[in-house]
Amino acid sequence: MFSKDQQVQHPRFGTGSVILDQGETVIVRFGDHIESCEATFLTRRIGLVEAVRMGQWSPSLDVVLKAQATAIRSLNDSWGVFSRSRIDLLPHQLWVCHRALRQWPIRLLIADDVGLGKTIEAGLILWPLLASGQVRRLLILTPASLVEQWQYRLRTLFDIRLGMYRPEVDTPRADFWSTHNQIVASLPTLRSDRKGRHERLLDAPRWDMLIVDEAHHLNADEQTGKTLGYQLVEKLVAEEKVESCLFFSGTPHRGKPYGFWSLMSLLRPDSFSPLRPEKEQLHLLRQVLIRNFKQKVTDMAGKRLFQPVTQHPETYSYGENEAAFYQLLTRFILAGNAYASGLDKTGRNQVTLVLIAMQKIASSSVAAIRAALRTRLVRIRKDIAQMRAEQVDFTKADEEEDADLLEALNSWMSQAKFKLMEDEIPHLEALLDAATAIVNESKILRIGTIIEEKFAERSILLFTEYKATQALMISTLIARFGENTVGFINGDDRLEGVRLPSGREVALTGRREDTADAFNRGHIRFLVSTEAGGEGIDLQEQCYTLIHVDLPWNPMRLHQRVGRLNRYGQRHPVEVVTIRNPGTVESRIWGKLEQKITHIMEALGHAMDEPEDLMQMVLGMAGPRFFNELFTEGQQVTSDRFADWFDEKARSLGGRSAISTVTDLVGHCQSFDLSQLDDVPKKDLPDLIPFFHSMLVRNRRRPDREDGVFSFITPDAWQKAPGIRSRYEGLIFHRNPRDSDEAKKIVGVGHQVFDQAVAQAIEWEVALALIDEGLAPLALFRFQDAITSQTGQVRQVVAGVTANSNGSLRLVRDEEVLEILNGLKSGSGELQPDSIAIAPEAIELWLDKARHHAIAAVDTLNLPFRKPLLTDLILLWPVACEL
Repeated sequence: MFSKDQQVQHPRFGTGSVILDQGETVIVRFGDHIESCEATFLTRRIGLVEAVRMGQWSPSLDVVLKAQATAIRSLNDSWGVFSRSRIDLLPHQLWVCHRALRQWPIRLLIADDVGLGKTIEAGLILWPLLASGQVRRLLILTPASLVEQWQYRLRTLFDIRLGMYRPEVDTPRADFWSTHNQIVASLPTLRSDRKGRHERLLDAPRWDMLIVDEAHHLNADEQTGKTLGYQLVEKLVAEEKVESCLFFSGTPHRGKPYGFWSLMSLLRPDSFSPLRPEKEQLHLLRQVLIRNFKQKVTDMAGKRLFQPVTQHPETYSYGENEAAFYQLLTRFILAGNAYASGLDKTGRNQVTLVLIAMQKIASSSVAAIRAALRTRLVRIRKDIAQMRAEQVDFTKADEEEDADLLEALNSWMSQAKFKLMEDEIPHLEALLDAATAIVNESKILRIGTIIEEKFAERSILLFTEYKATQALMISTLIARFGENTVGFINGDDRLEGVRLPSGREVALTGRREDTADAFNRGHIRFLVSTEAGGEGIDLQEQCYTLIHVDLPWNPMRLHQRVGRLNRYGQRHPVEVVTIRNPGTVESRIWGKLEQKITHIMEALGHAMDEPEDLMQMVLGMAGPRFFNELFTEGQQVTSDRFADWFDEKARSLGGRSAISTVTDLVGHCQSFDLSQLDDVPKKDLPDLIPFFHSMLVRNRRRPDREDGVFSFITPDAWQKAPGIRSRYEGLIFHRNPRDSDEAKKIVGVGHQVFDQAVAQAIEWEVALALIDEGLAPLALFRFQDAITSQTGQVRQVVAGVTANSNGSLRLVRDEEVLEILNGLKSGSGELQPDSIAIAPEAIELWLDKARHHAIAAVDTLNLPFRKPLLTDLILLWPVACEL
């Protein structure tokens, strides 16, 4: 017969606790599940209370190691603090991981500000889930330009190895989706249902986790309907092909409640709907929405990580030829708009989009618009006999301003076969002649002068929207500072039209990762990047100065550019240079916009503590279309009407509705702040060394340790698991590897050999030991959820109870338990039970009091369990203890 709560061992399910003996079968609880087992398959294990009553003392080293292993697993399951990330983990990242791991399935939208480490947060969440087997099938959807970045960062930072989706290998015969379990894919590619792609995806086994980056692209509109990306994810959710969903977006609310609540409904269809009144749903947002702000995040010491950005506004003026060109271009655009007004809706939209693209390109540089004009002129002359209207799907260009779209519009504008006006060719020829007459561009020359006069010897990041401007800027920097001082990043890893000092034009090539690495190491002084090329790249290691070569019409893009430098690891206040021509309409609009933004900041400051961070949400709500209209319509407004026109046009930007929406969202989301810092464990990989070293010694292995590097012959007991090597060289317990090879040797939870050590110690049948440390008794308890239907990554939490100097009891979290255990020296010489004079009954009485204290104080642990259930684990009893 097995008694209730008897500890038993099953060959398949491991250690459990008896609920009911039914004779031939026994009902046993194993962790978070209950099984009916044949009695003959169960072996009795001596639990803690039995060990106390029987006086069965175990070797102190074994008991301490088992206690360390349980504390390590508990701490990592809850916080991911011992993951194998190669960079230092920050409190807000661990906090996000902790929030996510408390529930399963996970349904969260993480809306952190740019630069706070979303891929690190994703990796922290994924690592314990992958290590435990909770997540086996993983699908990550990202913008096209970020696919390789996600693959690279998860591999190098967490050793999470993702396959990359390629349409050419997704065929009916290949069965791609069933044979690949961990995939990162381009959402723009996958959303298009070509050659039965979606049917094969939906026929594949369910995904344990779906991650969507830049999730605001999953958009639904009352008038225009749902985007293809939204429809794809909606199908996956509706057909229960995903269990957990994790969305990332810095701007989840784009100013339209219908779109926002539609996005929320993908996460929790049971709680959110665009058709329900907003006030009925707001209070539920805290369950799914996390937003962390740069102004609030800190390091482990409580020091704020980000400093205010310093702005350096600079000006320049056109030369005579430049002024003549821009006047001619303005007349061309006005004439084109007049021509478009007489066309049908499709034709009008297409011509208007091209004219907007021309205006944007010209605001970047004459070189950029000259290249586009030349290409268009050649195309039109070639196809003059078959001029026709083309149906090109850029209709949502002003709704979803993607970095790749900017260059795509440039190409389309150059090659489209429809007319922009009657007799277009002579007008284009005149524009091209005027552009060709410009030998040196005043803005580009001014930037070179600013660098020489104000930023001598500094590393500088320069941003532009277009590759032609990029080539011109690089040519200028080479001429002034030398050929080996400049690098480039764009979406193609290739740049045409770079002019060397000799006058020869060349094409440059280079992987953006290699160029970014050279810039971060200080091997090149200047880096010129486009929007598409700069996404997802960290450039802050050597640089804190950014120059906007051109100004995107959407201020959100300026913020995203600055985010390449103003992110964790930046050691200086970031300095940003903007350069404008005060004589242009664009400059006047920017001046008005900055005044408006200042007023919005003041309004936000009255409502919330972090106006700068909230400002980005307000701008995100305005949307690209608003800014496109602002800059295009402004060209047609006379000077005397300009101020009134702007005030009327920009009335909705940062209005009461927008402020109210932002404050409502922030007020109903979860976020990390300084008051929660004490809850974040201050433990890291070095805290694993005492346990791992002692486990090697316990297994009769003496590791070679030099400067924190471990080398050893693997214990025989650990080599039974697949993938375990017979010897390990150069393993490290820190996050600062010297190179990529050493990064592969970082040890943490999830490393195969370390996991073997933890598993071995936890399975030892030991519970009671003497220690000779002059400390108070320490009892360890395991908390689980008595409701087995509640599943999640955090399936158990370990806590301890010890005594204060006055004899009163106190509860200690797993973090402090590990700290106490790491400070013990037990094991150097085993203590004999006859060395204590206290009766077992007194020890059991103290244990009973400790158990009741743990139950009474359980609420202070903030456990993710509906009905916490306590189990005795371990008792460490000091030799000199007097009760």
